[in-house]
Amino acid sequence: MTSRILAPDRYRHMPWKNGGGETVEIAIDPPCADLDSFGWRISMATVGSDGPFSAFPGIERTLSILSGAGISLAVGNDDPVRLDTGSEPFTFPADMTAAAHLIDGPVTDFNVMTRRSDWRHTVRRVRMDAGTVLSTDQPSAAHTIVFCRSGVFEAGDGTTAASLTANATLWVECGADPWILRSAETGTVFVVEIEATGA
Repeated sequence: MTSRILAPDRYRHMPWKNGGGETVEIAIDPPCADLDSFGWRISMATVGSDGPFSAFPGIERTLSILSGAGISLAVGNDDPVRLDTGSEPFTFPADMTAAAHLIDGPVTDFNVMTRRSDWRHTVRRVRMDAGTVLSTDQPSAAHTIVFCRSGVFEAGDGTTAASLTANATLWVECGADPWILRSAETGTVFVVEIEATGA
C-alpha cells in the first residue's frame, strides 16, 4: 500500500457530466474509471451560474464550499440548504434532482462521491492553528485523503517528509504508515475517509 502527495498541477481538468462547466479531478478510483464507472471520486468545481447539478445514479455525494459567498442548494423536494465557507460538509444522494442558486457570485466547491454498493465516506473540515498536529491513522479507512485548502503543513510518515501547501492533497492507503501533519501556520484541511461498504 502506498502514500503520495498530489500536486495541483497534476489534477485533471474535464467538463461537467452535464456539460455546464468544468471540474478539476483530484483523485479517482479505479484510476482508469470515467464518470459513469468510478468507485469513488474527489474533485473541485467552479459554479458560475444558477442551475442543476449532474445526476450520478447510485452515488452518495458530499459538497463543501471552498470560496465565494455560497449557494442555496435544493435537493429533491426538501427545503433549500444554504452552504458557504463556514458550513459543515453537506451529504446528499447524487441520484436525486439537485439545483444550486448562487447567493452572490461564483463559488468553488469540493466534492466527494462514492458508489453506495462499494464504498462509503465521511468528510471533515478541520481548522488548524500553528503548531497543531493531525494524524492520518484511521484503521477502518481504506483511503484517507487530506486536501489542504489553506496554510502550510509539514508532513511525514517516519521515513518520508514533505510540505503540504494550498490545494495539494495527501492520499494514504490502508496498510501504509500513518502520516503526521503539523501546521506551520493557521490553515484549513478537509479530511476524507473512504471505507469499503463491507468493512
